[in-house]
Amino acid sequence: MRQHRPLRPAWALAALTGLNLVNYLDRQILPAVLGPVKAALHLTDSGLGTLQVAFMLGYFLTAPFFGYLGDRCSRRGLIVAGIVVWSAGTALSGWAPNLALLILFRTLVGLGEASYGTISPAWIADLYAPARRNAAISIFYVAIPVGSALGYILGGVMAAHFGWRSAFFVAGAPGLLLALALLLLPEPARGSSEPAGAPEDAPAGSGLGVYARLRHCPDYLLVVAGYTAQTFAMGAFAFWAPTFLQRVHGFGLEEADHFFGVALVLSGLGATLLGGWIASAWQRRSPAGYARVLAASAAATVAAAWAAFALTGRGPAEVALVAAMFLIFLPTGPINTLILETVPVGMRAAAMAASLFAIHAFGDLWSPKLVGMLSDRTGSLRGATLSTLPPALAVCAACWLALALRQGRRAAR
Repeated sequence: MRQHRPLRPAWALAALTGLNLVNYLDRQILPAVLGPVKAALHLTDSGLGTLQVAFMLGYFLTAPFFGYLGDRCSRRGLIVAGIVVWSAGTALSGWAPNLALLILFRTLVGLGEASYGTISPAWIADLYAPARRNAAISIFYVAIPVGSALGYILGGVMAAHFGWRSAFFVAGAPGLLLALALLLLPEPARGSSEPAGAPEDAPAGSGLGVYARLRHCPDYLLVVAGYTAQTFAMGAFAFWAPTFLQRVHGFGLEEADHFFGVALVLSGLGATLLGGWIASAWQRRSPAGYARVLAASAAATVAAAWAAFALTGRGPAEVALVAAMFLIFLPTGPINTLILETVPVGMRAAAMAASLFAIHAFGDLWSPKLVGMLSDRTGSLRGATLSTLPPALAVCAACWLALALRQGRRAAR
């Protein structure tokens, strides 16, 4: 029995990462087929943005509830239940005959994914000691660009050859198979990976009032503030990018989804792994290493994002677009590691839930719709993206710079 124990963290990380990949695949199927959906259901750009609002409402409004349960109940059961709900919502989206039902099913997708996105990072934190935790978290979040890219590519191919509805049918099944694998894995005890003698910090507070304790974690608040501004920009960017390529640079639907998907998986995969490695190496030299990776990458993203939307030549715009994607994914691992490590051990699921609530309630809940409304009003999708996304990234850079300076001053004492 003893010889199999070292494999358990790796197997659990693989299963959770695979599920996270499917999570983001299902999430990005809709942006990949916006054009056909708009034509079939006779929607405006603002109406398309409403679909993303519906998903986000289901996602972030339920996250605090799952975060509360995730620090107290069986995490495995909550995750499996969420997978069933989001997979069903994805498949039913392909059947929806009108906007109202499509809104309902996208809300179900958000609700199911809230359970998974809130609880699984805390599970991973209990599998790996602090020295290895950022590497494991970075691997887990590699699924964001890979799964998102597969969603764009699958959606474009299925829509071009079999109709947009088929993309949702195909995307809804894989999560259920991976959920079976998760049922076979043991769930770690909360705080089991912490150094000997570390306080357990069991969750305190009455009901959802436990979230009030997070206001006493200033580093956590700065991480989440920057993450919210970044998510505002990234959410609108991910939703509108394929359509932007079609309207502004003359791409066909399948060509746009393929380019964006391939660029996303290559840049996102490389950036997430590289950013995790750089952050771990910097953190070994300085307690402010994670925060400095966040600040540097956010500052560089501002310029790249502005170029991606402002440049008129197709080739230069493509290069800038890839650069912006690379830079925005670079701090993915350390962002989430800091969210978990700047709060008490017994509040990790709650901290993740609160961050999910904040980044979506004040970030990408309304940024895709805002860009759609500005596009409808001005007749320019380029102008709508350029006037909203780079400024949001500048706010992100300011928050994370403040975090890096704060942690640097504390380390120098």
